[in-house]
Amino acid sequence: MVFPMVFLKIMDWVVYQLLANSCYRAARKMRNYGFFLRNPSLRTSQQNPLFPSVTKCCLEGRGSHTLVCDIDGALLRSQSFFPYFMLVAFEGGSIFRAFLLLLSWPFLWVLDSELRFRVMIFISFCGLRLKDMESVGRSVLPKFYLENLNLQVYELWASTGSRVVFTSVPRVMVEGFLKEYLSVNHVIGTELQTVGQYFTGLLSGSGLLVKCSALKEFFGEKKPDIGLGSSSLHDHHFISLCKESYVVTNEDSKSSASSVMTRDKYPKPLVFHDGRLAFLPSPWATLSMFLWLPLGIVLAIYRLCIGIFLPYKMANLLGVWSGIDIRLKGNDINPSKSDNNRKGVLYVCSHRTLLDPVFLCTTLGKPLTAVTYSLSKTSEIIAPIRTVRLTRDRKKDGETMQRLLSEGDLVVCPEGTTCREPYLLRFSSLFAELADEIVPVAMYTHVTMFYGTTASGLKCLDPIFFLMNPRPSYHVHVLGKLPKQLTCAGGRSSCEVANYIQKQLADALGFECTTLTRRDKYMMLAGNEGVVQNK
Repeated sequence: MVFPMVFLKIMDWVVYQLLANSCYRAARKMRNYGFFLRNPSLRTSQQNPLFPSVTKCCLEGRGSHTLVCDIDGALLRSQSFFPYFMLVAFEGGSIFRAFLLLLSWPFLWVLDSELRFRVMIFISFCGLRLKDMESVGRSVLPKFYLENLNLQVYELWASTGSRVVFTSVPRVMVEGFLKEYLSVNHVIGTELQTVGQYFTGLLSGSGLLVKCSALKEFFGEKKPDIGLGSSSLHDHHFISLCKESYVVTNEDSKSSASSVMTRDKYPKPLVFHDGRLAFLPSPWATLSMFLWLPLGIVLAIYRLCIGIFLPYKMANLLGVWSGIDIRLKGNDINPSKSDNNRKGVLYVCSHRTLLDPVFLCTTLGKPLTAVTYSLSKTSEIIAPIRTVRLTRDRKKDGETMQRLLSEGDLVVCPEGTTCREPYLLRFSSLFAELADEIVPVAMYTHVTMFYGTTASGLKCLDPIFFLMNPRPSYHVHVLGKLPKQLTCAGGRSSCEVANYIQKQLADALGFECTTLTRRDKYMMLAGNEGVVQNK
């Protein structure tokens, strides 16, 4: 008799929360919206906060002050935290988990904030491995957090000496970013229950964090200097416990020049990030992605086939007709070799995706050989051009590249790995020792839906994901042959030649040169050296 009674109680709770209570809340929301539409003056007065806006806060003399705030509704301009749960579900879980979260969105709208968070947490985290969440928190989420930081809030944040974040968001979703990029002192958030190396999707015994209680417990009788929150009544109670209180209104969070954080103002440069999604997955954007997905897969296969089986000119033409934006720029596109040099031309490219040599070969309209380091076997099989794997042994690789240059033209990407952001990684100098006929090529790509590179995912799917974009672009800028006096034959060292070409490509692309390497990228994003092991 115990089980039937427990089951009936659970069903009674579900019916109340999802039907009676939710329908009542939805009806009340619709009634309020209609009431305010009929009375604009009341709607305006309702939006006036009880506390001054963050724009009214003086930033001078805050070096010894303590700031408390929430990342949701204060630090971020986003009005909903749903996109970040979607990132965890898609990048850390699977496409099926992301689809389930999307299906729950209409029901989330009618739930109260606490139940909404519980449902999103359960769908996003149930059965998720701890190491997958750690990877997403380190390599995926920071990019989207930085792009949505509120500049006005960050200026106040940076002016204070101590910062503490209280949030109902799971601590594992925000702590890494806040400590790595914003130098937060303490993060107090909702704790999740785990079993072994997996999340259960349930909250710990303390439940969803109550910010007011957490602030009192953390500070005791002492009041923090500045409290910052949204214009909601819950945050009003939270920030009222501080000496000074400010709110971030809806107008402060809108995408205006005063609130948008530009790249040059990032607290720390974002050079590396991972994940497949190139957009912030809001509900409508995610729905658009799922609607596009079947067509995108067919389109990617079509684009791949024309690149493999058709001649260069026809592949280029049909590729443009299918939506790929291909542009070629440069005067010295087919540099002539000197009479006493029988070696091929060495094309030195910046590295954006695995398809760099393919698009260079297609746009130039001539066969090229590409050298690779850690290319998956599948990518080697479907490659429409000749690829030769290097060993990372400098002597052996030098001999291999010398032999290939004696057979024809060669393509090399000295960065050794791709970089999505406007930065160039350190160039390996090996190529400069092998050829005098060197042509730098600036490669630039742009995508709107999926990234065609990955550090921790399946590399064999990189070309597919790039070609699944509705309108991917590839811009190829051939800079012309390097003068002999700037090569090793002209008395320059190989490092000088490599650094000069790196700077030349960076200037052409509007990028910034770095000393970061391939190993730095993979250690930061995937915790390994990025070597594909052959089985």
